[in-house]
Amino acid sequence: MLRLLYMSALFVFVLAVSPATGRADIVFTPVVTGLDTPWAIAHLPDGQVLITEKDGRVLLWSAGTLREVEGAPQVVDRGQGGLMDVTVARDFARSRTVFLSYSKRQRGGAGTALAAATLSQDGRRLEDLRDIFVMAPGSSGGRHFGSRIVENTDGTLFLAIGDRGDRPSAQDRENHAGSVIRINRDGSIPSDNPFVNTPGVQPEIWSFGHRNPQGAGLDAQGRLWTAEHGARGGDEINLVRKGANYGWPVISYGRHYTGGKIGEGTARAGMEQPASYWDPSIAPSGLLVYQGDMFPDWRGHMFVGSLKDDYIARLTISGETTREVERIQNEATTRVRDVADAADGSIWFISVGNGAIYRISD
Repeated sequence: MLRLLYMSALFVFVLAVSPATGRADIVFTPVVTGLDTPWAIAHLPDGQVLITEKDGRVLLWSAGTLREVEGAPQVVDRGQGGLMDVTVARDFARSRTVFLSYSKRQRGGAGTALAAATLSQDGRRLEDLRDIFVMAPGSSGGRHFGSRIVENTDGTLFLAIGDRGDRPSAQDRENHAGSVIRINRDGSIPSDNPFVNTPGVQPEIWSFGHRNPQGAGLDAQGRLWTAEHGARGGDEINLVRKGANYGWPVISYGRHYTGGKIGEGTARAGMEQPASYWDPSIAPSGLLVYQGDMFPDWRGHMFVGSLKDDYIARLTISGETTREVERIQNEATTRVRDVADAADGSIWFISVGNGAIYRISD
C-alpha cells in the first residue's frame, strides 16, 4: 500500500554556505516525503520525476502527487541489491524510453541487470520491458552491485558494476564484476569497445578494476566520472578511460576492514590513479557534474552524495583531478543516495535517512 508520499513545501530552510560559492544562502525544499528506500531519481522533459525504491517499485511524481508505475522488473531485494538506478533517454520526448538497473535472479544467486522499457503516455505503466544486459556470472553475495547508468554522448550506455564482494573478480575480465560496461541501446556490443576482439574477455567491458561504483556522470566535455566505495578508506573519484585498469584490489588508498593492507600499496605500473580520494571513507553515492543556470558559480563542479557522513560534497574539476571544496550539510542531507539537476537548474537529491527528496534552489 502506498503511503502519504509527498510534501508540498510545508517547510523550507536555509543553509549558509562557504564564501567560495559567492552566495549568501541556498534554500532546501522538501518535494517528496514518506518514501521507504529511495535509490534514484530521473527528471522527465515535462517536469515529472521518476523515482525508484529498492524494494522494486517505480514511482512517478507529478505536480505534487505520486503514484506507482506498473510493470517494474522482478528484483532480488536482498542485501544491497534490489531496484536501483533509473535514467531517461535523451530522446524520451519521441521514444519515451527509460532504463533501469536491478539485481536479477540468476543461477548461483543474483547479478546486475540493465533493462529498457517504454513509459506509457499516461505514465501509469512500463511497457515492453526487456533486459538488454545481464552480467555474467551471477553470485550469491548481497554486496557491490554498482548499478549507475549513464547515456553517453554517442547514444551508447555505460553501466557501472561492483565486484559483488569478490575482490579478485575485478581483475578477471572473463566476468563483468568490477567493471564499467558499454553497450548499444538495443543491447548489442559497440564495435569500438576496447576488448571486443580479445579472446577470453567479456566484450562489453569498457574499464575494469573497480570496487563498487555507485555514482557516475558525464561532464561538459562528455568525459565519464565515477564515485566508488573503497573499503576502510580509499573512496575514489575516477575519470574513466577506455580500456583502463583502476587497480582494485591490487592497489588502493584504503585498508581492509580488519586493518590489513590491501594488495601492493597505492600504485602500480599500468593501473590508474584516482582523480581524488577520501580517507576515511564517506561512502560516496550519486554523482552530478552541474551544468545548470541557477547556480552559475557552480557550473562545471561535481556534486557527490555521502551515505556515511550525511552531506553533499562539492568538488572542483581541474583537468583530470578533482578537489573537495565544500560540504553542503544540514538536517536534509541524511544518507544522500542520488543527486540530479532539473531543467530549471535546481539540484535535487535523495535523503534515504529522511525518506525524502529535496530541491536545492536560490
